[in-house]
Amino acid sequence: MSLEAGLYLIPTQLSDVTLDRVLPAHNIAVVRQIRHFVVESVRSARRFLKKCDRDIDIDALTFNELNEHTDLSDTAAIEAMLTPISRGEPVGVISDAGCPAVADPGADLVAIAQRKGYKVFPLVGPSSILMSLMASGFNGQSFAFLGYLPVDGQARQSKLKEMTRRIERERQTQIFIEAPYRNNQLIADLASHLPAAMRLCVASDITGESQSIITRTIGQWRQAQYNYHKIPTIFLLFQ
Repeated sequence: MSLEAGLYLIPTQLSDVTLDRVLPAHNIAVVRQIRHFVVESVRSARRFLKKCDRDIDIDALTFNELNEHTDLSDTAAIEAMLTPISRGEPVGVISDAGCPAVADPGADLVAIAQRKGYKVFPLVGPSSILMSLMASGFNGQSFAFLGYLPVDGQARQSKLKEMTRRIERERQTQIFIEAPYRNNQLIADLASHLPAAMRLCVASDITGESQSIITRTIGQWRQAQYNYHKIPTIFLLFQ
């Protein structure tokens, strides 16, 4: 298999499991042929590539970091990361977990590639947003991913009211995340301020050995025992 020039969006695992549980063999074959990568973290990317194939010569590869610390206003610098494509070579994008360019800085790179007319190849892999939605029992035809909720108490309450209106009026599933060390506090906040009949799905360690995906009413969560401290978790709300 010979790769076309273009931008290849390479998913990674969500948890520490063997790659054959979550990624098709085709992805590994693609990775072996790419020499230029744009990554969220060089250290994580190098570790992932060694998992793909221990024989990959990491030192022969080039890496550019694109993450929360990148100055996204410096369009020229980001555009330069795509230079190998203009020479007929493939470029791979790797985020720290899951699918690149979904709730991820890689989206800015993809936007530039599209504007320049480069081909973009999304590869198959796990998405915590879609997998949690699949398992929640909530509306999968209308949903919104909101990222992190506001930390400020008043702003958070305002956001919860907005989400409740969307659920009630549009029957739209609301999906969001929290810093793992604040997971338990978030559930407590939701249980304190949302209607008892509303349903909350808490999906943690998706695809991992300790995976847990539980849907309960807010009233039931108020009475439940739980501990999601420092576990990667995603939250969904619906009626």
